[in-house]
Amino acid sequence: MKNSLLSAILFSLLISFSANAQIDEDQTGAWYMYFWNTNLGESQWGLQGDIQYRNWNLGGDLEQLLIRGGLTYSPKNADVKFTLGYGNITSGTFGDSDDTSGESRIYQEALLPHKLSERFYLTHRFRYEQRWVEDQDFRTRYRYNLFLNVPLNQKNLNKNAVYLALYNEIFINGEREIGGGRSVELFDRNRFYSALGYALKDNLKVQAGYMTQTTDNVSKGQIQLSLHHTF
Repeated sequence: MKNSLLSAILFSLLISFSANAQIDEDQTGAWYMYFWNTNLGESQWGLQGDIQYRNWNLGGDLEQLLIRGGLTYSPKNADVKFTLGYGNITSGTFGDSDDTSGESRIYQEALLPHKLSERFYLTHRFRYEQRWVEDQDFRTRYRYNLFLNVPLNQKNLNKNAVYLALYNEIFINGEREIGGGRSVELFDRNRFYSALGYALKDNLKVQAGYMTQTTDNVSKGQIQLSLHHTF
């Protein structure tokens, strides 16, 4: 299993693509994010969601406003969580233009956490999306994300833990033709992220890090500040 995980990481990280002059790759962007999840009483059901305010720069030049939420189900005696969710996305245009476009998205997700040792918290996330993007034909997309959290000052991620947070996510388009004679590549994008996190409480964590997003024609860095809340 370790060999297959290593292969997945290397495959994602070794992909590189040419630049697109329409977007300033040297300008660092910033994403500000809030993630939450909760159980519905003592049942196997729950809710989760996130709000993300993404900027082409450090603030003010909107890249995306993403609002997402879903219903979760965790089977008994199985270390997996399934989600059926919906997302609404408003995308901005790089630069001075205030033009925006909209997207509605339904997604299905499987989250599989486990530990490799006392300090290595590993999580696989598989996500399938159905996308209705403004001025495009119906599209689908496949996503795989490998998360790794490593506590540095204690063996768990509970209150007062300082931890290293890493992930790598690869996106694959389900369709290439998007209407109007336009097409996209099979590969959509790759995201690699590294950060330091701190557990304010057992159920509340903050992270500050840097993510590089690479598409088929541009690679751009993003500062990320995020709050992770379980209640």
